[in-house]
Amino acid sequence: MAATLLACGIDPKKSILFEQSRVRAHAELAWIFNCITPVGWLGRMTQWKSKMESRGVNHAQILSDENMTTGLKMGLFDYPVLQAADILLYKGTHVPVGQDQMQHLELARDIASLFNNTFSTSIFPKPDAIVPPAAKRIMSLREPENKMSKSDPSDFARLNLVDPPELIKKKISKATTDSIRGVSYNIEERPGMSNLVGIYAAMRDIEVDEAVKDFADVTSTKIFKDQVAEAVIEKLQPIQEELVRLQSDMGYVKQVLDKGAKDAEEVAYSTMEEVYKVVGLR
Repeated sequence: MAATLLACGIDPKKSILFEQSRVRAHAELAWIFNCITPVGWLGRMTQWKSKMESRGVNHAQILSDENMTTGLKMGLFDYPVLQAADILLYKGTHVPVGQDQMQHLELARDIASLFNNTFSTSIFPKPDAIVPPAAKRIMSLREPENKMSKSDPSDFARLNLVDPPELIKKKISKATTDSIRGVSYNIEERPGMSNLVGIYAAMRDIEVDEAVKDFADVTSTKIFKDQVAEAVIEKLQPIQEELVRLQSDMGYVKQVLDKGAKDAEEVAYSTMEEVYKVVGLR
């Protein structure tokens, strides 16, 4: 993962890159937040609610019947609090997210406000989202009503950073679209086509409207898909080349992570000292 992030352009001279597990303050702040975060806030989180709905019950019913909690783990229920701690520990003001993570960021904002109000302080800022306009949510290539996911059982539902050019072409050629002639962007009526337009726009670093104009004279779905595939291949090629180089120099990657953990620890320690003082533990 670290090598992949570096290959994608993360500059360790500008950004601190580290393994979360090496900075224990993440867990410490998460526990402090757990002590003030209402259970109801977590019960509204989409992933938890989807688990409830799959069992045909609601959050309140689950909590009142121990037999219904079989197979459910506290980690799924509580991990959004840890995510909030991940952000607020470093007093993050802007967070790059996809549309599906907006709810988690809103929770982080709510927790920041709750902590500040509870302890009459202004330690934590309320972070704002940075959402790529053309790639707010990348959907499955096979089922464009669902988001693209690395856990999807079908590899053809997603594009992987390490996919070779021929595989990318094959995946996009098999991507679900529709029988409507021409290229347009309408998520409700043409989810598959719109998903590919969004991917193309993201790869070309342009707005969706501009991407649609690029295909104004294209009526063939095959030609459209070929151009989308080429855009993806061109964007990923330098990333893949850099990833290969980094994987042959894991000593450098380890150095980056070691220094990042040290630098992150210093920032985290400073924040936790402020937190412990205002909550009365120092």
